[in-house]
Amino acid sequence: MKKLVPVLAVFMFSFTLGYAQSTSTKRNLKPSDVYRLQNISDPQISPDGNWVSYTLSSVDSIKNKRNADIWMVSWDGKESIQLTYSPDGESQGRWSPDGKYFSFVSARNGLTSSQIWLMDRRGGEAKQLTDLKKGDLTDYAWSPDGKKIALVIKSPADTSKNKTPKPIVLDRFQFKQDVEGYLTKKPVHLYLYDIATKKIDTLTKGNFDETNPKWSPDGGQIAFISNRTEDPDRNENSDIWVIDAKPNAKMKQLTTWTGRDGSMEWSPDGKRITYLRSTSSENYIMYDQSILCTISKDGGEPTLLSKALDRPVTAPRWSKDGNSIYALVADDRIRYIAQFTIADGKMNKILSGNKSFNTLERHPSGNFLTTMSDPQTPLEIYALENNVPRRLTKHHEDFVSKLSLATVEGFTSKSKDGTSVSNILYRPANASKTEKLPTIFMIHGGPVAQDEFSFDLTRQMLSGAGYNVVAVNYRGSTGRGLDFCKAIWADWGNKEVIDILGAADYVVQNGIADADKLGIGGWSYGGILTDYTIATDTRFKAASSGAGVAMISSLYGVDQYILQYENELGSPWKNFDKYVSLSYPFLKADRIKTPTQFMVGESDFNVPSVGSEQMYQAFRSLGIPTELIIYPGQFHGITNPSFQKDRFERYISWFNKYLKK
Repeated sequence: MKKLVPVLAVFMFSFTLGYAQSTSTKRNLKPSDVYRLQNISDPQISPDGNWVSYTLSSVDSIKNKRNADIWMVSWDGKESIQLTYSPDGESQGRWSPDGKYFSFVSARNGLTSSQIWLMDRRGGEAKQLTDLKKGDLTDYAWSPDGKKIALVIKSPADTSKNKTPKPIVLDRFQFKQDVEGYLTKKPVHLYLYDIATKKIDTLTKGNFDETNPKWSPDGGQIAFISNRTEDPDRNENSDIWVIDAKPNAKMKQLTTWTGRDGSMEWSPDGKRITYLRSTSSENYIMYDQSILCTISKDGGEPTLLSKALDRPVTAPRWSKDGNSIYALVADDRIRYIAQFTIADGKMNKILSGNKSFNTLERHPSGNFLTTMSDPQTPLEIYALENNVPRRLTKHHEDFVSKLSLATVEGFTSKSKDGTSVSNILYRPANASKTEKLPTIFMIHGGPVAQDEFSFDLTRQMLSGAGYNVVAVNYRGSTGRGLDFCKAIWADWGNKEVIDILGAADYVVQNGIADADKLGIGGWSYGGILTDYTIATDTRFKAASSGAGVAMISSLYGVDQYILQYENELGSPWKNFDKYVSLSYPFLKADRIKTPTQFMVGESDFNVPSVGSEQMYQAFRSLGIPTELIIYPGQFHGITNPSFQKDRFERYISWFNKYLKK
C-alpha cells in the first residue's frame, strides 16, 4: 500500500488540477453571446420515422443577420445532416407523403417572393417547384397521396413600379398590425396545386381569410380556419370549416362557438377532429385559456375534454389508435405533456418537472417527438419513447459548455392583499445564498403569459453581470387558472404592481436582495408594468422600460389593440375617467424618482414609440435621469442581432451605473 500512496497522490493532484482548469475556463454570459445562440423550430418526422427535419436559425455576425437552414437528425440520434446552405434562408420544411422528397419555402436565387422548393431525399440540388406570380405564400400542406399541395396565399399588395408609391387607402376597423403595417383588404385564400401539371385551382373566395389547411386522412377534404362574420375586424371569432378538395366545392362550417376555434388535427380514422377553443365566447378575448375539444367531421356538439382542468392546453395530437389525445398543458411555471382519454376525458400526466415542453409530433410507431428546454439548457429536440425522453439534437452543447450559468429556483411570495404569487429567482453562478446582492426584477410581457423553468437569455445575461434576477408571475399571468388571469381586467397597473412589490418584499426580508440596490425592467407589458411600478413606489434605484406606454388614451387608434380598448375600457369619449385613472405613470410623473432608460423599435405598431417618447420627455422636463434608445427599422420584437447585443449592453451599463456605485 505504501507504494500506491504516491501514485494515488499524483492522480488526485492531476484530477484536481484538471477539474480546476476545466471550471476556470468557463465564463459568465456576455452580450456578444447573442451571436452564438441558435434557434431550433418546426420539427417534422419523415413518413418512415427514421429522420426528423427541423429549421436551425443562426447568426452571421459579419453580415449582421440571422439565417435559417434546414437540418435533419436520425431518430436514433446518431446522424445529423445539414440539408440547405443558402444565404437566403429556408423554412417550413415538409416531407412528401412517400418520403422520397423534401420540400421547403425560400426566396433564394434572387426571387422577389417565397416559393416552394423540392429536394430529392437521395441527394442533388433543390429545384423550384412553384412559380407564384401574384400573392404571398404563407403556408402549404401536402395531400396524403402526394399528388397535390394545398397553398395558402395572401392577395398581392400594390406592385406598381412607379417611383412615387400610391397612397395607402384604408377603410378597415382595425387598420394596423405590427410587422404587417397598415392593413388593407388583401384576403388570404386556399388554392390547390397539382404537382404533375403545375396547375393552380382556387378553393376559397371572398373577402375573408382562410388559414391552417389540414387534409383528411383519405385526402377527400381539407379543414381550415376562418372568421366569416359580417365584419371580422370587430371580433376575434374563428371557426373550423371543411371543404372537398376540388374546385368549386361548397364549404361547411363545423364549429359555431362565437369565440376562437383553431389548432385542429384529424383523427387517424378521419371521423373526428381535435381542436382548441377559447373559454370565453366574447367578441374580444385577451384573458383566456384554450380548452381541448373534439368534434365529428360532420359537425354537431363538441366534446370538451379539458374544461374542468382550468389550465391552457396547446398542441393537441391524436394517439396512433385514436383513443386518446396528447397535448401540452401550461401549469404554474412549467409546461408538461399530458394524455387525455377520449372515452371519459381523464387526464394523465406523461412528462413533467421544472422544464418547459414546446412541441408534440406523433411518430409512426405511436411514440412522440417533443422539444424541451430547462433553465440551463436552450431548446433541443427529444424523442419520447414509452414516455421517456431521449435527446436527439445537441446544437447548444458548445454554447453551454463555455458558460457559468445562473442557478435557478422558484419561490412563492405573498402580496399585501394575501394573494399567493409564483416567482423564479436567478442567482449568479457560484453566488453565496447568504449574500445580499443587487437585484433586478425583469417583468414578462403579455400580460397573458408566464415565466417558466425554461432557458431565458435575458435573465441569464443580467445574472451573469452579477445580479440576482427575479421573474414575477403577477396576476394576469397564465398557469394559475382563469380567475387569476382575468383578475386585471380593466384594472391595469394595480394588482400586478401589488404582486411585484410583494415579491420585492420577500427577497429583501429573506436576505436575497440588497434593499438599497433594487432595479426593475421589462418589455411590452413588462415595460408598461415598469412604468406603473416606479410611479407607485420609489424603492427601485434604476429602471429600464421597453416598448411601454403610460398615457393610455394616446394610443387609441395608434396601436393594434382597438378591440381591447373598445371592449375592455370602452371608448375614450364615453369612459375617459377610466383612461385617466390608468394613465397615472404619465399624469403623475412628478412623483417618480427612479432613473429610467426607455427603449423601443422605430417601426413598432404593437406598442408604438410614442409611449416611450412621452415618458422620456416627461423625465427630461422633470430633471429625472433618463435616456431614450430607438432601434431603427425594428418592430415590437428586436430581431437585428447587433441591436440585440446593444440592448443587453445598455441594460447592464444602466443598471451598473445606479446599482453598483
